[in-house]
Amino acid sequence: MNKKYDLIIVGGGVLGAFHAYHALELGLSVALIEKDRQPQHATVRNFGQVVPSGMNTKWQLYGRESLRIYKEIQNRFDISVRQNGSVYLASNEAEVQLLEELRCINQKNGYASQLLSTRECLERYPGLKPEYVKAGLFFPEEVTVEPRVMIGRLLAYLVGDKGLDYYNDTLVLNCTALTDGVEVHTAAGAIFYAAKVIICSGAAFKTLYPALFAGSDLEVSKLQMLQTVPQKGYVLNGSILTGLSIRRYEAFYECSSFANIQSKEDPGSFEKKWGIHILFKQATDGSVIIGDSHEYADAANADALGFDLRADIDAFMIAEAKKIIELPSYEIQHRWYGIYSQCKRQDLFQHTIDKHIHIVTGIGGKGMTGSAGFSKEHIKQVFNLNEKYEQY
Repeated sequence: MNKKYDLIIVGGGVLGAFHAYHALELGLSVALIEKDRQPQHATVRNFGQVVPSGMNTKWQLYGRESLRIYKEIQNRFDISVRQNGSVYLASNEAEVQLLEELRCINQKNGYASQLLSTRECLERYPGLKPEYVKAGLFFPEEVTVEPRVMIGRLLAYLVGDKGLDYYNDTLVLNCTALTDGVEVHTAAGAIFYAAKVIICSGAAFKTLYPALFAGSDLEVSKLQMLQTVPQKGYVLNGSILTGLSIRRYEAFYECSSFANIQSKEDPGSFEKKWGIHILFKQATDGSVIIGDSHEYADAANADALGFDLRADIDAFMIAEAKKIIELPSYEIQHRWYGIYSQCKRQDLFQHTIDKHIHIVTGIGGKGMTGSAGFSKEHIKQVFNLNEKYEQY
């Protein structure tokens, strides 16, 4: 056997990396195994918005803990965290009502938010069109990150400062449960041993346990996003979430008027068909990222989503974006799609095999926001440490 660890984590994305972080913080010996040279999928193909404000009450707690963890790490090592806040912009009176109700919910939860008038929104966000915005709800504690930068720097920090053993370009072929642990075999012929294994990769789950994967309720979502050229002399601070976001994000489901407002929407509209909600975020190079759409398929039939980008979705998102913010340029330099997995009937997929092998995946769109907080609690559960992080 090549080496023994307290924990081996399979999958180097944000969920796996934060599991490694918390295990290392507890003094455990940890190996993280990633099949690619660097993470390639959902972790690096999203906006980089850390927005607990969009989560339901349970996941907001995880997200708020994630905020604390991101900021704590940023104070030690630059992983691209910027505390520039998030704002939800209401375009009509129904959306204003939802913002007011969400503010009341957050007041009860002790989570800071601030209602903004039309004038205050226009003053804060240059280019915002006065005919669009009726009010805003601002969350000052929320942050943005650059996803591709963040995960690379986080892994470098864990290796250089925390003692993580990181094996990239390494494909796991088999996990065998033993009496007192797990034996892990790789495609290169290496054999590792660990007291516990946590599988955070949907691809590894499918490869290692195909029958269990096929019987799960996992589905995948394909999201299209666009990135403009750098905007010269223009600054758009924080995450900008708009009326369509207000009608999609889970946090608003808890608002008393949500069901009535949703019932009046046109189920056959283009934005409903493709799950579109318009978001804006300025990257560190000055470009603005715009999105996104949602197209779903069962995880076992993910190939049905294809690899093409739909021009009509891109055109719709750009047209809607132009109704909201006047940017110096809407010239698009990059277009891409991301795919993430989620569960149809539960928060995420969790399953334990022979006490020592733990599968946790399908965190969906909650990954960038919720992974750091959730994995802290999950590590303690896996190692029978019952203390949870302080609740708010």
